[in-house]
Amino acid sequence: MSRDKNVFVCQDCGSSSSKWLGRCPDCGAWNSFVEQRVEKNSPRSQTAFANASPPQFLHAVPLEDAGRRTTGLSELDRVLGGGQVPGAAILLGGEPGIGKSTLLLQTAHHLSLSSKVLYVTGEESAAQVAMRAQRLSLGKSPVRVLAENHLEAIEALLQAEKSDLLLIDSIQTLYTDSLQSAPGSVAQVRECAARLVRFAKASATTVWLVGHVTKEGAIAGPRVLEHMVDTVLYFEGEAGSPYRIVRAIKNRFGAANELGVFQMQEAGLSEVANPSQLFLSQHEKPVPGSVVLATQEGTRPLLVEVQALVTPSPLANPRRVAIGLDPNRLSLLLAILHRHGDSMFFDQDVFVNIAGGIRVNEPAADLAVALALLSSFRNKALTGRRVVFGELGLAGEVRPVADAQGRIREAVKLGFKGAITPRGDQLQAPGTFQITSVLRLGDAMDDAFSGS
Repeated sequence: MSRDKNVFVCQDCGSSSSKWLGRCPDCGAWNSFVEQRVEKNSPRSQTAFANASPPQFLHAVPLEDAGRRTTGLSELDRVLGGGQVPGAAILLGGEPGIGKSTLLLQTAHHLSLSSKVLYVTGEESAAQVAMRAQRLSLGKSPVRVLAENHLEAIEALLQAEKSDLLLIDSIQTLYTDSLQSAPGSVAQVRECAARLVRFAKASATTVWLVGHVTKEGAIAGPRVLEHMVDTVLYFEGEAGSPYRIVRAIKNRFGAANELGVFQMQEAGLSEVANPSQLFLSQHEKPVPGSVVLATQEGTRPLLVEVQALVTPSPLANPRRVAIGLDPNRLSLLLAILHRHGDSMFFDQDVFVNIAGGIRVNEPAADLAVALALLSSFRNKALTGRRVVFGELGLAGEVRPVADAQGRIREAVKLGFKGAITPRGDQLQAPGTFQITSVLRLGDAMDDAFSGS
C-alpha cells in the first residue's frame, strides 16, 4: 500500500527538504520552508510513459502557420512580435495598480469581436470586472467573465465550452485539489501553470497569465514559471507618471527586449505614437549635463535624454547615484574618464538619470553617459543638436554597436542635426546631417565641446 509523505518546500525557489530549515540552502531565504503533502504514486506518474508520442525526424515535422492575431493595440503587438500566436502561453507581471488588468480587458474586448474569450478572475468579482469595463467604455463587450480560482472548475468549463483566448488574473490565486498547500505557494503556482500551459498547447488556445511581483521586482513564485511559458512581459512605470512601458523579457515568437509605450488615461491605456519625443527634454538651448542617447530597445530605435549632475561632495565617500542605468556600469565609466579623460571625480557627488523613467541596459549608452558627466563637470554644453551612441572599452576606445543606421534614421526623423558615433560603420544620412565618427574617447571629447 502506497503512503503519502510530507516534505518541506521553500516558497521562494521551490527547493525541498525532508525536515524544516530556518534558511534555504539554495536561495538563502529565511523562514521560507512550508510543509506540504506529496503523493507517492500519482496517476500522472503511472501513465506518463503510456501517453508518450513516438519521436519524429526533424525534417519530417509539419510546419504550421502561426496565424497571429492582433490584440488591437499596435504597441502590444510589437512587443509580442507581431501579435499573439494560437497556443501560446504569455506571462504578464507588474506592480499592483499599474494597469495589468486594464490592459488585458482592453485586449480581451478587441479579440472577443471575432473570437471566443474567457476572462477568469480570482481576485475580483464579476461585478467588479463589469464596472471596470463600463469605465473603459466596454460595457457591451462580448467577453465572458468567470470569478473562480479552483483549477478543476475552470478546466471543466473549458472542456464544455472551447475558447480561443483564456485570461487568468492571476496565477497566484489559483489552486488545485491535487495539492494540499495554500493558493500562492510554490507548488500550487507551478502545478496550476503547468496544467494551463499543457492545455494551451493541446487546444491551440492562447493563455494569458497575470503574475504578481515581489518587492525586488521579480514575478512571485518559482523561477521555473518563466521557463514554462512562451513569452514573459513586464509592465513598468514610475509612481505618479501616466506613462507605462511593456517590455518583453522572453519571447519564443519574436525579439526579446522589445518595448511598447502606453499612457494611462481615464478611458484606459492609449498608445504613444512617438515614444522618442516622450523621453526628450524641451530645452530651448543646449544645457550642461544633458546628452541625447540613440538607444535600441529590441528592434526599435529610441532617443532618450541622459542627465548628469556632478557637484563637489562634502562627504568622505562621495555619492554615486544611477537611475535607469546599472550602477556598476557608472563606476566603470568613472574609472575610464579618470584614466583616459583626465577628469577626476574622487571628490565629486555623481548623479545620472535616464529621463522619462526608462531603463537602458545596452553598452551603447557608455559614450553618451561619459559625455554627459564631462559636460556637467566642466559646465559646458555639447555643441549642436546631436545624438550620441557608442560603447567604451577599458582602453578608452569607442567600439561599434548594433543597428547604427537605424539610430541615425530615428535622429533624422526627429530633426537632429548630427551624431557622434563609433568609427567603422558606413552610415548614410541627408547632406545636412553631420556624422562625426570617433575612434577614442579623447576624439569624442574634443568634438563634443569644440566651440562651447
